[in-house]
Amino acid sequence: MDKVAEAADAVAAASTAGEVVRAIHAVAVLLFPVDSATVAGTVDEPFRSQITSVVSLTHDERESWRRAFYHGPAFPTMSKILLGNIALKWLRQICSSTRKEIYDSFFVRGPPTEVIQALVPALSQNEGSKEDHNIFCLNIERILVLCLIENKGVCQIVEEFTFSNKQDDGILNPEKSTFISRVAQLLASIPDKATTGAVSALTSSSFFKSVVSQLLVRAEEAVIESSADKDGNEQGVLSPVFLFVGQVLSRISRRGSTGVLVAELIPMIRNHLQRCVASDRKTIIPDMVKNVSQSRFWFNVVESLRDQHSIERLTEEMLRQLASQHISDEEAYWILWTLFNQSIMHMTVMRAMFIDKFLLWKTFPLCCLRWILHYAVFEFPPNSVMETQIQKTSNFIVTVQTLVSVWSKKEFVQSYSVEQQAYVTAAIGLCLENMSKRELEMTKDVLNCILQGVTCRLESPIDLVRKMASAVALTFSKIVDPKNPLYLDDDCSENVDWEFGVLSPKRTKAPSHDVELGSKSKPCSRENRRHAGEKKAKAIRHDISDNRVKIVEIKSLDSDEMSGAATNLGEHCDEESMDIDASSDSSLEPYDLSDDDTDLQKNFTHLSDLAAALRKPDDLNGVERALSSAEKLVRASPDELRHNSGDLVQALVHVRCSDAATEGEEDSAEEKRQKALVALLVTNPFESLDVLTKLLYSSSVDISQRILVIDVMTEAARELAETKIINKQQRYGNLISDTSPSWLVPSDRGPLGASPWREVSEPGSLLSWSHRYEREVPSRSGQVKSGKSRKWGLRKAKDLQVEGSKNKFPLYAAAFMLPVMQGYDKRRHGVDLLNRDFVVLGKLIYMLGVCMKCMAMHPEASALAPALLDMIRSREVSQHAEAYVRRSVLFAASCILIALHPSYVASTLIEGNQDISTGLEWIRTWALQIAEADPDTECTSMAMNCLRLHSEMVLQTSRSLESAEHSKAGSRALSSKLDNIIIPFANMM
Repeated sequence: MDKVAEAADAVAAASTAGEVVRAIHAVAVLLFPVDSATVAGTVDEPFRSQITSVVSLTHDERESWRRAFYHGPAFPTMSKILLGNIALKWLRQICSSTRKEIYDSFFVRGPPTEVIQALVPALSQNEGSKEDHNIFCLNIERILVLCLIENKGVCQIVEEFTFSNKQDDGILNPEKSTFISRVAQLLASIPDKATTGAVSALTSSSFFKSVVSQLLVRAEEAVIESSADKDGNEQGVLSPVFLFVGQVLSRISRRGSTGVLVAELIPMIRNHLQRCVASDRKTIIPDMVKNVSQSRFWFNVVESLRDQHSIERLTEEMLRQLASQHISDEEAYWILWTLFNQSIMHMTVMRAMFIDKFLLWKTFPLCCLRWILHYAVFEFPPNSVMETQIQKTSNFIVTVQTLVSVWSKKEFVQSYSVEQQAYVTAAIGLCLENMSKRELEMTKDVLNCILQGVTCRLESPIDLVRKMASAVALTFSKIVDPKNPLYLDDDCSENVDWEFGVLSPKRTKAPSHDVELGSKSKPCSRENRRHAGEKKAKAIRHDISDNRVKIVEIKSLDSDEMSGAATNLGEHCDEESMDIDASSDSSLEPYDLSDDDTDLQKNFTHLSDLAAALRKPDDLNGVERALSSAEKLVRASPDELRHNSGDLVQALVHVRCSDAATEGEEDSAEEKRQKALVALLVTNPFESLDVLTKLLYSSSVDISQRILVIDVMTEAARELAETKIINKQQRYGNLISDTSPSWLVPSDRGPLGASPWREVSEPGSLLSWSHRYEREVPSRSGQVKSGKSRKWGLRKAKDLQVEGSKNKFPLYAAAFMLPVMQGYDKRRHGVDLLNRDFVVLGKLIYMLGVCMKCMAMHPEASALAPALLDMIRSREVSQHAEAYVRRSVLFAASCILIALHPSYVASTLIEGNQDISTGLEWIRTWALQIAEADPDTECTSMAMNCLRLHSEMVLQTSRSLESAEHSKAGSRALSSKLDNIIIPFANMM
């Protein structure tokens, strides 16, 4: 300590770098070998002679000085001098070779545990000015890289703990445990304390990669050395090593670098397993691994962590990285067995982590699920020759019962994400594939739970959920009766794909099984309607267009096509009603009697006959012919349509297409019925809607017919709201005769060579309320560009090609929406939309959203939006347990945001109307809740899209208000209101 005090006084009084070098050298030469000649060559006299005259000590003398220096108060004091005064004032003036010999050596050649305790806390100190602080920190960071990375300081720490515990007879006292934890904490905190401009070696990924590599390699070597020492206490010697390894790995994992840790661990454990396999063997057995000395380290490395959270993160990350590397199932099994077998036997929480958390709460790729099941549930490696001979353990039976019990609950289907449901379903399927019929009979309530789970999934409108039920039912039936497998889906194959498209390692998001908003609906069979509605509605997903003005373009017949259909049908009817004795060449040909029934079947010409034929279930051919003729006859718009549309609607809704159609052609009959109903709604909306809306909640129809009613209303709304671009060519010609001039005709005066005036029609309309004239004029002298026509009239000239759109739906919007929004929450005989018939509720809300979108930017949207907002805001609807309904509500909310004109929202704010603003605020807050907490992936993505639309609405509304504020000077009444207007919910912008 006296030598350190002398050096401190000399440094404080120094005026040249030579004095500082001499003072440091006087202490350094006592601790480690120093090349005094090299150091002396870098300074001037008299310091050179003073350095060379110092007597070198023997090795034993230096070791005595070294122990006293580093394990007492001398080194902390000396480190402050070296890092403070010397680093800030003199270090830049000292030669690099001298700095390496007498400055860096204090840290590089010292015990790394003491060096870390001196360097790392110093990083948090503030040294005067910003420049001094940067110099101070950069020097410390340089020394840390030098000591820990370039000089393998972590390996030295492991050696130090191993050696010190040998001297203490293998006793790990509490004081020593605290010291080890302190060193591990300082080591793991270095990347966090490093400055922003630190070298790349101190970033988390690079630094922890080096630390983990050194730690695992040296700890494994320590185990080998301890195993070779027959006289030593192996357990006692290794206890501080395992404590330090566990502490460092836990802290690295806690700091978010588990991926770096696992990336270093996997290659090492794989190399170790390759060493365990004998050259004449292809497979691994437990005794092979146990007989290798290094296995002792790998058996204890996970148990040494002692932090369950870190263990879970490490295990989860390791499974995912193994899956991304596509290693074999057998190798993955033995990796898990080597790392976790000892801890899973001693710690109940480890088994609970694999069976409870990793099977019920987490979601892994399918290959990881197989590894978990083989290791923790089956308890034998995959592809084992004894796999079929091993008796299943009680743990296996209990796990299957637990999985099936959870899977069977309806709340599990409603509250968990589709990915989690697919994961648990795959776990059950893989377990069932490894069960025999006798083992199945030994389980309790498995049969009932499987039947219950299959039933509740078959009722889901989401196609993927129904596929899960079909897969489990097929696997279960193979156990009960292998010769008669049960196929609940036409797409089922003998070998079930348990990935379901969502459990692949490369997929991070569940695929969407939904239909686009603008797609045409497809017919579906009655059986499918009973379970989920149409096949095309696997789930509801709605592609919201970025353009708020245009509606999705729906393909349908235009007026010309409809008139053409009417003409063709009329000609066809006339031919049928012709006198068979009319004089023609064809009438003289012999009549073909080979198929009397076909020739005698006449097409329907009256709607009343059509409705009557549909009500004759005993005449199946007549019903089939009526369905084939219905759409064409309706679109021909006969005079009787207005009086017979209601009766025909009822007949079409109640007809049983599955009974009338030929086997295998049920979908075709359903499609004809649906098209006929759509035609009725388009050609005669009010009368047809009056009947359909009453049938929707009638007790005389079943769920498939209710879904049919909603589907045809959706398609009819789209067809009525079709967006059609109309290109019209302007007509040229003299619409005003020369013999009857008008005062509107322009004067003939003009430049020489000008053509006479001619009237042109008004673009965009066949009926023009104003006159417009134009003529060609010659170019002026010196003008290179050809002249343009000058137009004169009451309006500004437009292009020759104009665009127009027509939308018939707003006229009928109220008739479509208001009746079906009344009574949806009432429970009556055969109708329970909020609970049992949630599929109907979801499709109803979807239809209402389509209606809103079909009248976007029209005044009717502003009038009907509050009623729809009131409906979807109700707790029973917006907080519905089924994701299918929540998706529909999100779609309807998005359609409202698209349909409302920003100027209307601005006017409601100016007038103080709170209905719309309150509804829009509810959409924002509810969408935020869904985006943050909803278990359904599709709901969260739709909620984010809804929030985007809301922010766009706020932006457009603010612009409308700004425009109104600029014009308020001309209106005092408006000014008084605009002064205090604050746009609500503008924080979404």
